[in-house]
Amino acid sequence: MKKVRCSLSRKVAMMILLFAFLLAAAAAFVSYYIFSNTVDNYYSQVTMSVAKTAAAVVDKDLTAYYTEAFKEIYLADPAPEWESEEEHAAYLAEYDALKGEDYQRLFDTLNRVKEANSVLSLYIVYMDQQSKTCVYIVDADTSKWACPAGTWDIVYEQNYEALAHPEGGFPAYITDTDAFGWLCSAGAPIFDEGGNVIAHAMVDISMEAVMKERYAYLLKLVVLLAVLTVILTLFVIYWMNRAVVRPIDMLTFSASQYVQKKAEGSKEGEILVFDKLKIRTGDEIENLFDAFHQMEEDINQYIEDITFVTAEKERIGAELNVATQIQADMLPRIFPPFPDRKEFDIFASMHPAKEVGGDFYDFFLVDEDHLALVIADVSGKGVPAALFMVITKTLIKNQMMMGTSPKAALEAVNNQLCENNEAEMFVTVWLGVYEISTGKVRAANAGHEYPAIRRKGGSFELFKEPHGFVLAGMENARYREYEFELHAGDTLFVYTDGVPEATDAVQTLFGTGRMMEALNKAPDANPKNLIEGVKNDIDRFVGEAMQFDDITMLAVQVLDQE
Repeated sequence: MKKVRCSLSRKVAMMILLFAFLLAAAAAFVSYYIFSNTVDNYYSQVTMSVAKTAAAVVDKDLTAYYTEAFKEIYLADPAPEWESEEEHAAYLAEYDALKGEDYQRLFDTLNRVKEANSVLSLYIVYMDQQSKTCVYIVDADTSKWACPAGTWDIVYEQNYEALAHPEGGFPAYITDTDAFGWLCSAGAPIFDEGGNVIAHAMVDISMEAVMKERYAYLLKLVVLLAVLTVILTLFVIYWMNRAVVRPIDMLTFSASQYVQKKAEGSKEGEILVFDKLKIRTGDEIENLFDAFHQMEEDINQYIEDITFVTAEKERIGAELNVATQIQADMLPRIFPPFPDRKEFDIFASMHPAKEVGGDFYDFFLVDEDHLALVIADVSGKGVPAALFMVITKTLIKNQMMMGTSPKAALEAVNNQLCENNEAEMFVTVWLGVYEISTGKVRAANAGHEYPAIRRKGGSFELFKEPHGFVLAGMENARYREYEFELHAGDTLFVYTDGVPEATDAVQTLFGTGRMMEALNKAPDANPKNLIEGVKNDIDRFVGEAMQFDDITMLAVQVLDQE
C-alpha cells in the first residue's frame, strides 16, 4: 500500500475536533435563538391578548366620551411644552375636571384586567396622527409611576405604520430603555358601534426577569456543550482507526474491483464482489456496504418507479385538461347568448392563470325583464379555487332565480359558504340585476373591484360604489345595495383584479390607469371588441412574463332601439 505523509486517522481526528467545536457553537447559537424567539413570541402573544381583552371589556360609550373630551383639550395645543411645574399642573387640571364616577368605573375595569393578568401597565390612549403623539385617557396604575390623564408622549417611528392604520392596532414589540428597562408592549383598537377606532388599549409587560433567565440559559448551554464536545471528540478519535479506516480501505478495494468488472462488461459476479466482504460495524460504514450491495437492485427499482411516476404525471395532466374543459363549459360561452333580445349586447371572457381558475362570470335572465350579472374572484388558484368557484356560482344563481335581491342573495350565499369552510377560502363578488325595460340596475359588491361605466358619447369612468366584506369571510355579514341606470349607448364593464394587477417581467402592475386607457381607446366599441382590446393591451404590456392571476372581464352595452 502506498505510504502517506499524513494518515487518514490524523486528518479525521483534526477535522472531527474542529467540526465538533464549530457544531457546538452553532448548536449554542441556534438553541439560544430558538429559545429567545419562543420566549419573545410567547410574551408578544400574551401582551396582545391582554390588550385585546381590555379593548373588548371596557365600556365603549364611556371611552368614546372621554376620548372626545380629552381630544378637544389636546388639539387646542398639541404636544405642549411647559415652562414650570405650575403650568404643567394647570394643564393636567383641565383633564381632571372632566373626571367623575364614570371615569372611575372605566379605571376600575382596566385595573381588574391588569391585576388578573399581572401586567406592568395597562392604559387607554388617543393616537394623534398629525403630531404623531399619544394622549393618556386612563392609566390603570395607582403607583407614583402612573401617567395622569392628559399626559402625552411621542409615538416611536417603528409604530408610524400602525399609527396610519389604527384599525390594525399596534403589533407587539420589545424595547429596552434606560427608564423602563426591557418591556414588551402592544395595543389593540377600541371600536365604537359604527366600527370606527376611538382609542387604543395599550399593555406593557416587564421582561427584565426574562432577559436574565435568557442570559443564564446561554451560559449553561455553552458550558454543557463544551464539556460534551471534548468527551465525544476523544471517544470518536479513540475508535476511529478500528471502526472507520480499515472498513473504508476494504470498501475502496472492492469498489475498484466492481468498477473494473463493470468496465469490462461483465454481469456475472458484480454483486458477489461485495458479498465476499464481512463488514459488520453496526454504523454508517455498514450502511454504506449494504448500499453498495443493493445498488443494482435499487437502480432497477428506481427506473421502474420513474416509469410509473411519468405515467401518473401524464394521467394527472390529462385529467387537468378535462377539468379545464369542464370549467370552461360551466361559463356562458356562446355569443350572442340571447340572439332574440335586441335591447342589449353582452360579452365576457375568462383566462385562467393555471389549468383551472378561481375567477368566474355569469349572466342569465331571471325573467323576461331582468338580467342577472355576476363576476367573482375566489382566493387562491388551481383546483381548490375551481371547486369553490363551482359552489359559489351555483349558490348565487339559485338565489337569483328565486327572485332574491342582490343584497339578500349575497347575505344568504355568504352564510352558506361560511359553513364548514375549514380551508378558510373566500370570494369577492359583484352582483347586479339589470331591469331591461327601465334601464335600472340594482347591485351589491362583496369586496370586489369597482365597475367602470361609459355614458353615451362619453368615456369610461370608475363607479365607486359602496363595498361590503368578502363572501365566506364572516358569518352574518351585511351588504349594501345601490342603484344606477343604463340608457341607450351606455356600457357597463366589470372585471377581476387580474386585470389591473397583471405584471410585466420587472413586476410593474398594469394598473387601473392603463385599464381605463385601454377601455377609452374605442369607448363605443361593442362588448366583444372592447374586452378583446383590453386583453390585447394586457398581453402587450406583460410580454413574456408569466401570468400569475386569472383575468376575467364582462361587458354589457345597452343598444339603441331606434
